[in-house]
Amino acid sequence: MSQTATPPDPRQAAAALVREGAARQAIGDDQGAIALYRRAFELEPNEPNGLNLLGIIARQRGDLEAALTLSSRAVAAMPDSPVFLAARGVTLAEAGQLEEAVTVLGRVVAMRPADALSRRNLGQALCALGRVGEAMPHLREAVALTPADPEAQLALAHGLREAGAPGAAEAARRALSAGGTVGAQARFLLASLGEGKAPARPPESYVRNLFDNYAPRFEAELTGNLAYRTPEALADLLRDAGPAPDGTLDVADLGCGTGLSGQAIRPWARHLTGVDLSPRMLEIARRRGLYDALEEEELVTFLAARRGAYDLVVAADVLNYLGDLAPALNATAAALRPGGHAAFSLETGEGAPYALGEGLRYRHDPAHVLALATATRLRPVARSEAALREERGAPVAGTLLVLRRD
Repeated sequence: MSQTATPPDPRQAAAALVREGAARQAIGDDQGAIALYRRAFELEPNEPNGLNLLGIIARQRGDLEAALTLSSRAVAAMPDSPVFLAARGVTLAEAGQLEEAVTVLGRVVAMRPADALSRRNLGQALCALGRVGEAMPHLREAVALTPADPEAQLALAHGLREAGAPGAAEAARRALSAGGTVGAQARFLLASLGEGKAPARPPESYVRNLFDNYAPRFEAELTGNLAYRTPEALADLLRDAGPAPDGTLDVADLGCGTGLSGQAIRPWARHLTGVDLSPRMLEIARRRGLYDALEEEELVTFLAARRGAYDLVVAADVLNYLGDLAPALNATAAALRPGGHAAFSLETGEGAPYALGEGLRYRHDPAHVLALATATRLRPVARSEAALREERGAPVAGTLLVLRRD
């Protein structure tokens, strides 16, 4: 008498596929992992480990919408899993949902006090909310748990800087000596604290990561908490002294971010191109529908490849993320057609051509910038002094300039 074979348990088969996918993911084969997770979901649609791991891939690729959905489903399947909650917490933080991120990461730390990464993520989320006092114990504990981790040391250094507490430079030096990929950022932070010469420009990775992480809350923070109105002020100066806003110009919006500047300068544009290093900023800008083209590129590289392409180049709250402005001004002049205009803002400095402040932005002496501009055939046609934003309750002094390409 023959016996009927027992059919395989779909849950066990799905779990086996997920284990194989996790092994692929661990060696960087995300595509192979994704294919295996999808096969697992055909057998078990809510396989929790697969949901969590696929959510991590989505977050690392910048698809925060998918990452939020997947991490939510994973936590729903296993609400008390500290692994799933940790992944959910960091995803919420990157998506700008900081209050919920703090709640979730707080649960993780309560469950696993020795989870150094979740401690660091919780501290950084609290810092982003301005709750630096609450953040510091977690950042200190993350360093105590993993003293050789340069990222933990750098996070502590930034927290101490924001708190105005002693020890920021010491922590940055420890991050630097620990090696890893944070060396350039640690040196940049040290320069802002007065140790070492300010570099001519910040690490590109620092700027990209800063604005990728800032993107979800960028507009609410700037316009709500920091009283930011630089794009509108630049547009007003252009109306007074520059070309007419008659929709006939080819315009480049450098460091376009989420599109706040694009809204202000769109009346001038026949064709409006936005340029930014941050893919997450560009994704939000794309949803606005303001731009005819969006480019993920460093601004000097972008301009240098487009000689004589534009009638107007605008940089609102952008050049304060560069030190030496000679390359940017040279590239701007080359990208403008004769008679074209450049409009940009500076954080106002005095004496030195540029200086790196504790806010990790550069201040520029307008007289030096105008001398550089004249050397590139950019002639000043208008200047205005303005408060660009607030920082720690005080206005940030700025200079607005409109220049004409001879």
